[in-house]
Amino acid sequence: MNSSLNLRKVAVIGCGFVGSSSAFALMQSGLFSEMVLVDVMKDKAEGEAMDISHGTSLSTPMKVYAGDYKDIADAAIIVVTAGANQKPGETRLDLIKKNVGILKSIMTEIKPLNPQGVMLVVSNPVDILTWAAMKMSGMPENRVFGSGTVLDTARLHYLLGNKLDVDSRSVHAWVVGEHGDSEIVCWSSANVSSVPLADFFSLRGMGDIDFANAEKEMADDVKNSAYEIIAKKKATYYGIAMSVKKICTAIMRDEKSILPVSTAMHGAYGISDCALSMPAIVGRSGVESLVPISMTQQEREELVNSADILKKNMEGIDFD
Repeated sequence: MNSSLNLRKVAVIGCGFVGSSSAFALMQSGLFSEMVLVDVMKDKAEGEAMDISHGTSLSTPMKVYAGDYKDIADAAIIVVTAGANQKPGETRLDLIKKNVGILKSIMTEIKPLNPQGVMLVVSNPVDILTWAAMKMSGMPENRVFGSGTVLDTARLHYLLGNKLDVDSRSVHAWVVGEHGDSEIVCWSSANVSSVPLADFFSLRGMGDIDFANAEKEMADDVKNSAYEIIAKKKATYYGIAMSVKKICTAIMRDEKSILPVSTAMHGAYGISDCALSMPAIVGRSGVESLVPISMTQQEREELVNSADILKKNMEGIDFD
């Protein structure tokens, strides 16, 4: 990152459920000493800033305030959460036209600022909006990426941990591709602390389980989690807020963490001209490189299909 940046500052654009929850999680993280909230509804941003500020004396000292786009120019990380919410019965891809339009208005404000930090796109459909942000922001690709399937992967770890009665942090498995209905669980490389899943199921006395059915059920549960939560409480925001915190931690601490973020594809796995989630090294400069993982031929084919679905849904969209 450029030394002229305020390396202790984060900006959150959009103060809806996801933006405000992310801001709250970031306030508690201790990563930053300054946070600016930007929203088209200035009163909403001011209210959220006040509410979060009142908790800083119980957590970590931090300046939290509502601002304008000019206030984000020196931020180390710009978190973009603005957009229309996914409604019950809607898919993430249903939000394309509305949210590309909203993103374009945001990038029109941001591009002249020539920000030198990292931009994290969280709004849905995150893969298409990440691609749009890369094209519209004028920023280098490595410094613009999306939250991708970080939350989907966390949900998978949670479900596997529950099923195996083991700490979910010891589960290693990836959800890749679109953050949405065509996402893929890479079962072929899934393990618990290097022990293959089949062996670990046997270790836990479940060796007679129907793996094909169990894997399908868990993959469907991961994919449909958001729909179920939205049906019950109208929106999802706590899980994604924790994902934002995790990604920001990797950036600010230059952890070189491997996370399944949404980033541009330029030929890997035979995929180009779109952004989708694959494991990548994330550090202070953003996405450093993709990390190749073992995949079966079927998983590779499903990944290409996921990319094709994204590209089909981007047809006719003006990214200039």
